[in-house]
Amino acid sequence: MKRLFWLVLGCILWAVSAHAQAPFYQGKTVKVILGTPPGNLYDLWGRLIVAYMGKYIPGNPDFIVQNMPGAGHVVAVNHLYTMAKPDGLTIIGTVIPSLYLNQLIGRSEIQFDWSKFSWIGSPARGDSQMYMRTDAPYKTIEDIRTAKEPPKCGATGVTGPDSFLPKLLQETVGTKFSIVTGYPGGQDIDLAVERGEIQCRAFTIEAFFGREPYHTWRKKGFVRHMFQTAKKRDARLPDTPTVFEIMDQYKTPESGRRLATVLLTAGDMGRPMLGPPGMPADRLKILREAYVKTMNDEQFRADVKKRNYEFDPVNGEGLEASAKAVTAQPPEIIERLKKVLGN
Repeated sequence: MKRLFWLVLGCILWAVSAHAQAPFYQGKTVKVILGTPPGNLYDLWGRLIVAYMGKYIPGNPDFIVQNMPGAGHVVAVNHLYTMAKPDGLTIIGTVIPSLYLNQLIGRSEIQFDWSKFSWIGSPARGDSQMYMRTDAPYKTIEDIRTAKEPPKCGATGVTGPDSFLPKLLQETVGTKFSIVTGYPGGQDIDLAVERGEIQCRAFTIEAFFGREPYHTWRKKGFVRHMFQTAKKRDARLPDTPTVFEIMDQYKTPESGRRLATVLLTAGDMGRPMLGPPGMPADRLKILREAYVKTMNDEQFRADVKKRNYEFDPVNGEGLEASAKAVTAQPPEIIERLKKVLGN
């Protein structure tokens, strides 16, 4: 009986020890929330990353993707901040990086603090552009400034680039735009442009050169580009002026240029992956390391190149620093943002 007792006790202790040493993620599933409908570039990027990321996490967890569109990613980000457990099993795959603007201007629907998220990584930094239907009577920025009827631009929410970039031009150089908000995703805006309901949209250069319908649009000359946000012209848009060139042309004062810097900082964060605040440091470290290894995976890089996506990764530590810096703005900048974006 004693021998049997010690045998059973030994088995129990071995099982407990083995369980204690097993990787946290072993046998678990990570839920990946995407704040757009399926098919949007944010959705495509998120799905591509998690298809590789699991093999670099000890325990090799499964990933499931849940699309949660609404209010330009705000629905998804609010859910992550207020509802998701900070256990490392719920993350957002990619998100619009300019959501901090909602927080800065104090919008009532915002339930998060941008600086407190658990930042994992971003596959690319992203500059933006605005396209305009070529049959619209707006061929230059001056045409928009002097238009009797402003062009209609589509937007998902109020602080994505599709909304704040036209407003930035209004504030700094005196253009006129009519912003039509409430579209569920970028594809819905593009369809509205094709139907002639609206004429323009501002979003990333990467997306415009990365997929349909833009390949077909370029071949048919369906749209022209009005401006781009980089400090120097992208090689793919050699004839499109930058926001900074336009501000030089119209002699925008320094206060307007500082405003532009705050708004355009979002491009440096790209398409970040993030978890809820308060995630255990060891699990955040695991996810960050897996993200970096995914970015360095040869097959992953080949897939990115095949899809013609931008690729300029930012690590989680860099995103965390940017998030804290961009949300610490002086009162005068906050007031200017409220004027541009509405409060």
